[in-house]
Amino acid sequence: MVDVLLLALLLPALCVPLVYLAGRKSVKAAATIVALIMLVDIVLVLTTVPTILASADHKYLESFYWIPFLNSSFTLFVDGISVSIAIVTLILILTADLFSIGYMQGKKSLPAYYALLTMLSAGLLGVFITSNLLLFYFFWEVMLVPVYFIIGSWGYRNSYKTAFKFFIYTHAGAVFIILGIGAIFMLTGSLDMFQAGQLLLLANSDLVKWVLIALTVGFAVKMAIVPLHTWLPDAYAEAPAPMSAILSGVLTSAGAYAIIRISLGTVLPALMQTSFQVSYLHVLTLLGVASAFFGSFLALRETDMKKVIAYSSISHMGYVLFGASMFPLSIAITGAVLHIITHALSKSLFFLSAGAITKQLPSRDISGMGGLAEKMPFTAVTSVTAALSLSGTPPFACFISEVLIFIGAFQMIALDSFFIVPTALMLVATLLSLAYALRFMSKVFMGKPKQTHKIAGLSVFMKLSMAILAILVVVVGIYPTLFIDLINTVSFI
Repeated sequence: MVDVLLLALLLPALCVPLVYLAGRKSVKAAATIVALIMLVDIVLVLTTVPTILASADHKYLESFYWIPFLNSSFTLFVDGISVSIAIVTLILILTADLFSIGYMQGKKSLPAYYALLTMLSAGLLGVFITSNLLLFYFFWEVMLVPVYFIIGSWGYRNSYKTAFKFFIYTHAGAVFIILGIGAIFMLTGSLDMFQAGQLLLLANSDLVKWVLIALTVGFAVKMAIVPLHTWLPDAYAEAPAPMSAILSGVLTSAGAYAIIRISLGTVLPALMQTSFQVSYLHVLTLLGVASAFFGSFLALRETDMKKVIAYSSISHMGYVLFGASMFPLSIAITGAVLHIITHALSKSLFFLSAGAITKQLPSRDISGMGGLAEKMPFTAVTSVTAALSLSGTPPFACFISEVLIFIGAFQMIALDSFFIVPTALMLVATLLSLAYALRFMSKVFMGKPKQTHKIAGLSVFMKLSMAILAILVVVVGIYPTLFIDLINTVSFI
């Protein structure tokens, strides 16, 4: 039997030099190879879905002899949550790669750009498909290197300063993560998140509390939860549009996934039925509400197109954290995980659409735009699709995930009256999301044009990448059943 997850992980990792060398001959050849790698990986990961749905434990597992001294196997796995996020991750890298063919045309050192994009895909995939905490940390750190160089080398103003800020913040967060992982190994003697989760039930609860806090802080930095968010607006704004799409769609999702999978799924069960568990989840609730409001308010006042979308990401990570704070309520966790997916698709589409606009115009100031619907009708459609989805409008993707989160919130109110006020505030935040979406659409696409800059047509690859995501945003909004069925196979308690 073919070890499909190992193959899916090794394929991009081993092809990094090939992509770079092919790019020295032809940049389009490098982009084509990256696209083919992503397509093959999508197929490989999809082959695990029947096993996940049919098996008794709803997991697909591959384990290899690795470091016996640490009682550690090289373990790759997928379940309903990780396979869903992994597939969406590969799709987003594929569309970012296709978009780059037109968007990055004429830029310097493009062979290195595509090689770094390939390296990034291996790191991201590894985060979502391993149950070994040491491997998880390795892939978590691998992600930082290509992002740093892509932002620094192909960003806008002050690109290396912004890249360095991103690197320092996320690496500082990683220090908390490695401390938490080391403490888990000290307490359990295991680096497998599932085995460790069982063994932590027997550990000293006072130490487990600090492990949980350390891991949550580290993951919250990558998730850009207020007040650990300040790296995000600059990084998203300065990165080239394809990288902004990946940053918003996948990197923040990695932080959200890690909180749900490791902080909540592995560590928190050892503290269930304690006062600390209740306080911890309430703090997550309040941080989620604060992030939702903070991101929405700043998106409402911002005029830089990419920063409007960046602040929207902070807001939507607030929704995910709000849903996750109702752990282990099944419908809320399902909604939170589904929102990771729907936000990733919608926000990546939004950033690619913004990239299509900034490719044509000399300024990103939305107050100086207007009337672009007539000049860029295709981009107008994709932008409106993304904006309406992010504002929770049916039948687009984010609507159903937000509905599930709020159904969970209303159920939690019956169990814990604390959730009355946060739920009401999150409903208000939903109105704010609609407000900044409408403001964006009216200033950019409606009214009379405020600029005389000539608008050229988009390349076929840019349109293709945007069309793929726009179709997925609509399809997932209308028929989210496959993702919901997969997510519902996972039980944390």
